[in-house]
Amino acid sequence: MTRDTVRFGQGLVTTKEFLAEGHNFCTGCGESLAIRMALKALGENVIMANATGCAEVCTTPMPYTSWRIPWMHTLFENVGAVISGVEAGLKISVEKGRLQERDVKLLAMGGDGATSDIGIQALSGAFERGHDFLYICLDNEAYMNTGIQRSSATPYGAATTTAPAGKLSIGQITRKKNMPAIAAAHSIPYVATASPSYRLDLMKKVRKGAEIKGPAYVHILVPCPTGWRHGGDVTVEIGRLAVQTGIFPLYEIEDGRYTLNADPLELRPVEEYLKLQGRYRHLTDPDIAQIQQMVNADYDLLKERVAAFPK
Repeated sequence: MTRDTVRFGQGLVTTKEFLAEGHNFCTGCGESLAIRMALKALGENVIMANATGCAEVCTTPMPYTSWRIPWMHTLFENVGAVISGVEAGLKISVEKGRLQERDVKLLAMGGDGATSDIGIQALSGAFERGHDFLYICLDNEAYMNTGIQRSSATPYGAATTTAPAGKLSIGQITRKKNMPAIAAAHSIPYVATASPSYRLDLMKKVRKGAEIKGPAYVHILVPCPTGWRHGGDVTVEIGRLAVQTGIFPLYEIEDGRYTLNADPLELRPVEEYLKLQGRYRHLTDPDIAQIQQMVNADYDLLKERVAAFPK
């Protein structure tokens, strides 16, 4: 342990901050927590491409920036293409002797809209071509910075401005897109889910994904007090409940092999998670029971995939 590190659980974490103070994230923002932890895991030798979203809007009001690493803003739809170009350029520079062997990590980051909707084509292409980079999806389950519109990552039953709840609607009527499974279907070497409520687990996965040769994908659930309509003081609690209820399990997929990182002896009722969020306040008891059945079925399927690869 040095003056630049502190002990946290069983590991050491740097005290350096690569996301500077003075940003405009909301109080209690899960996304800002996840970004801080991810950058601590990666250190300063990082080049980052960031799709349009809260992470860009809240950190770069001209002429200022909160990023203490090389950082570039991309459009919603092309962060996968941009980081592919950075990786290819560095590779050519090394081959031609303009640079020494690359020791810098490449990071691409986008929200659920930029990942599972608008940017999925460019990201899929980058995975298919095998570029060496880490992609982090910051999933707050809607387009939050443009007005809380639904995305394909919005869960069934959640109310948004474009999928409002009312007498004729439960809110979002489709299931949340399983983006980690889509990433894994590209046969990339590493896919994982993470939560800022489980800090060391998140940092370990980010570091592992960055060090693995080839594309890696880490999907992080980031509670949003504004869009989810909860107090900023319960962000970490909500993140824990998402895991403990089985709504957002923590797992890894390494070369097709599933590993469950947190497996409660008994899942807590989903109602404990839902009742803390205003976006679900319209749900009836039958609605909650239906969501419970969905979660149980999804969790059982995940357990089957884990059991198919015994240790």
